[in-house]
Amino acid sequence: MKVEKVTSHVVNWLKDYATNANVNGFVVGISGGIDSAVTSTLCAKTGLDVLCVEMPIHQAKSHVTRAQEHIAQLKKRFTNVTAINVDLTPVFEEFKTEVSLEGKPEIVDMALANTRARLRMTTLYYHAGLLGLLVAGTGNKVEDFGVGFFTKYGDGGVDLSPIADLLKSEVYRLGNYLQVPNTIMVAAPSDGLFGDARSDEDQIGANYDELEWAMHMDFQGKTIKEFEGRQKEVFKIFKRYNTANKHKMTPIPICKIPKDFM
Repeated sequence: MKVEKVTSHVVNWLKDYATNANVNGFVVGISGGIDSAVTSTLCAKTGLDVLCVEMPIHQAKSHVTRAQEHIAQLKKRFTNVTAINVDLTPVFEEFKTEVSLEGKPEIVDMALANTRARLRMTTLYYHAGLLGLLVAGTGNKVEDFGVGFFTKYGDGGVDLSPIADLLKSEVYRLGNYLQVPNTIMVAAPSDGLFGDARSDEDQIGANYDELEWAMHMDFQGKTIKEFEGRQKEVFKIFKRYNTANKHKMTPIPICKIPKDFM
């Protein structure tokens, strides 16, 4: 990958899109992870307004520290970057008092995790509306089109996706080129939706290098019968997530009314 050319291409794409949409710039949710760090830096390089928003909800301290380090560095490098912290923990806790928490603990935990993502999406769009900004998504190609590892109408609710055609390994290469803090570069990827430091690999059962491999194999039409050992296990994990999350990766189904009914 020609990192410098890819960077320039994405930055120009962002700038052109914002100009054509007649908006002032972008708002990005900052998590302390590589994807939001790279996305916010690319947005900053457009020269347009960039609002970085921290939205902790019982967040792991390591996530908060990395997010704050990145924002501080970004503001020092780019005068067009501003930042705010919106503590959504009280909102989340109040939400829990108004809904049922009955059911299997793992199902309730997942529903609440997705609620965190949707509260953050609402917060980003609130500020986007106030300031005439676009919500820039932070999903990469493996998450958005491989395993569907995002929340529908949560972190998947965005106006545009600048890094969604880049594999995770390619995002890291951009991160290195864009001088993303080393603490973020070496941190284990995590969605931060459970209030602890569990990684994406802990949840999925495979790391991103393995998932990229499985995604390539799937694109080539390979089947699980062609693999053994760890490769077979990883391919099975990929196919399970890919199948279960198709509803996130395809357009919303529309019930078409027959013309003779109208």
